[in-house]
Amino acid sequence: MQLDIITPEKNVYSGEVEMVNLPGSDGSFGILKDHAPLVSTLKAGEIKVVENGSEKLFSVKGGVVEVNSNKIIVLAE
Repeated sequence: MQLDIITPEKNVYSGEVEMVNLPGSDGSFGILKDHAPLVSTLKAGEIKVVENGSEKLFSVKGGVVEVNSNKIIVLAE
């Protein structure tokens, strides 16, 4: 899956990932390949990205995520 994490200042991350865990406003949730399309708001927390078996963490203050056709776009604060 293609993941892009974008803030108003810069593109924080762009790459192919295996899994993403996000701090949704109504609770944390994970996204795997072929996930159903969705749009959700995010609360403050950490985005966990699994890429080639290793984990990366990105802190966010909130934002929005869109998932469609194995492409994930996070607009983060």
